[in-house]
Amino acid sequence: MTPEQILLFALFAAVFGLLLWGKYRYDLVAFGALMLAVVLGVVDTKHAFDGFGHSATLIVALVLVVSAGLVRSGAVFLITRTLVDAGRSMGAHIAIMGVIGGTLSAFMNNVAALALLMPVDIQTARKAKRAAGLTLMPLSFATILGGMATLIGTPPNIIISTIREDALGEPFRMFDFAPVGGLTAIVGLAFVALGGWRLIPRPDTATDKADPMDGYADFVSELVVPTESKLIGTRVQDLYEEAEKNDVAILGLIRDGKRRYGTARTAQLAAQDALVIE
Repeated sequence: MTPEQILLFALFAAVFGLLLWGKYRYDLVAFGALMLAVVLGVVDTKHAFDGFGHSATLIVALVLVVSAGLVRSGAVFLITRTLVDAGRSMGAHIAIMGVIGGTLSAFMNNVAALALLMPVDIQTARKAKRAAGLTLMPLSFATILGGMATLIGTPPNIIISTIREDALGEPFRMFDFAPVGGLTAIVGLAFVALGGWRLIPRPDTATDKADPMDGYADFVSELVVPTESKLIGTRVQDLYEEAEKNDVAILGLIRDGKRRYGTARTAQLAAQDALVIE
């Protein structure tokens, strides 16, 4: 091995060690490793920052922006709240949640789609008095399968597209993955919804109907706005900065017994409103 190869492998080992240690932020470790590689001469200074302008990086960033916009708008929450019913059978619930999750993951990041739908699935499981684990795994499968149907659905598709562009001069288009990925998603979701979920290991009977939100009781709270509060008339989104300074996250708003999440940010506070904080 050449000295450069030895340095490169030593640098990789140091990076993996720091990531496993977990004391330092991942982005700082990665950026520090890049800078050290430049200083040691392992990476050419002319190409050190090529990755920041790579189309795959930009597309993933744009997808995350779109995902954040969908979450903040509350549109997805309204759709799922309308379509999801705790009274449905297990197979029907998995099919509906799978279709929603697969469709969302095709046009936003599949991890973001899963994170967005997990609270809805957990809440539905709580109302139906069944273990959330029986439906969370199928939801995970659905978002993975749905992400395979489009170019932006999953980062590997984006990376493969850029490699193809470098090699052949033409990238994959948005729906070039659909004939194979879409069919795979449909077949996979049908299998999970029709009977595959029965293969999922069931929890012990002692915890089978336990409330999956019990573990969050110590972290989520509500603040009621008193009638004489100076915050009356203030928009919820105007409180985000102050909340962040105090290491608090505003999750939503309760008004007249109705919970508002994505649409709460534009609401003006009124007396007896309750802010849901974490």
